[in-house]
Amino acid sequence: MLSRIKDLREDNDYKQIEIAKILHTTQQQYSKIETGKSEITADKLIILCMFYNVSADYILGFTNKKTPLPRK
Repeated sequence: MLSRIKDLREDNDYKQIEIAKILHTTQQQYSKIETGKSEITADKLIILCMFYNVSADYILGFTNKKTPLPRK
């Protein structure tokens, strides 16, 4: 999971501080999530799924398909 979060960020050319702002946290706390020193909360996982338009299954490593979220 951790590499998926980092890979998504890097693939989209974002810096940690930019994603941290989206998650309403600090760059230091976001870095801990990426490195596995801190767990990601469900609400932050949902925000990342919506931001990157991928399923939680992808971020969590249950699938390798970057399936877009269904439209409402």
